[in-house]
Amino acid sequence: MAARTDPLVHLGTITGGEARAILAANPVILLPMGSQEDQGPHAPMGDYLLAEKIAELAALRATKAGVRTLVAPVLPFGGADFFGAMPGGIALSQATLTSVIGEMVASLHRNGLTRLIVLNGHGGNVEPIAEVARELYRSRRILLPSLYLWRIGFALLPGILGAETSAKAAGHGADPLTSIGLHLLPELMREDLIPEQRPLKRDPVLDLPFTGLGTASFEGAEIAMPNGYEDSFTLGVGQGDPKLSSAETGAALTERLTDLCARFIRHFAARVPA
Repeated sequence: MAARTDPLVHLGTITGGEARAILAANPVILLPMGSQEDQGPHAPMGDYLLAEKIAELAALRATKAGVRTLVAPVLPFGGADFFGAMPGGIALSQATLTSVIGEMVASLHRNGLTRLIVLNGHGGNVEPIAEVARELYRSRRILLPSLYLWRIGFALLPGILGAETSAKAAGHGADPLTSIGLHLLPELMREDLIPEQRPLKRDPVLDLPFTGLGTASFEGAEIAMPNGYEDSFTLGVGQGDPKLSSAETGAALTERLTDLCARFIRHFAARVPA
């Protein structure tokens, strides 16, 4: 059998012998994280699959550009937030997730692997990641930067679709994830189940219109609310229209996300030497 020639980027699939040789140089290691939650009736619940794929593509591109980069096994369970009502959803408490991330990082640091970057795909992960990063910097002056992929994706949409269309397409259960899923995981997407766009619901107690997850509007002011996603969304879809999503938009988003991540990896590696 011929030897493998493609760059080995997954920590979970390289052998122990390969690992000892590759990891001796303290390469950059990406930590992809996502969630197992409702992404609409048309999309797989495991949005961690997309975070892992973006991490893989970024690692391959950075490695090709001369910065050896690996991808750790994806953390599929996100921090608990608004999605607990979905059957089949699995989430960790914020405290547990903070401990898990901290112990993942400590395991790698123990063996001298200190050049880590988090690629995050879930809002409920933001604060646990930040807490670990703050403590790590305070105690050891080690940086643990993180990129919230879908927040970056939201910002990229206007440059791809235009401001007016992107405002209609962007939202939970719609873009950027639906388009990226149609591009990267078409075999898992159910376009026949894409629902019609519906307006966000109103809180039944205060009779205020929801504006997003955990927010409602009162005379134009944003009010924080504790309601779950099922109270404000319909079938897991928020304010965006998934019928405006497409594989073409997903390809453009994937390319820009991959390129940005790979460029940040090179920037990071140049300033955080092995």
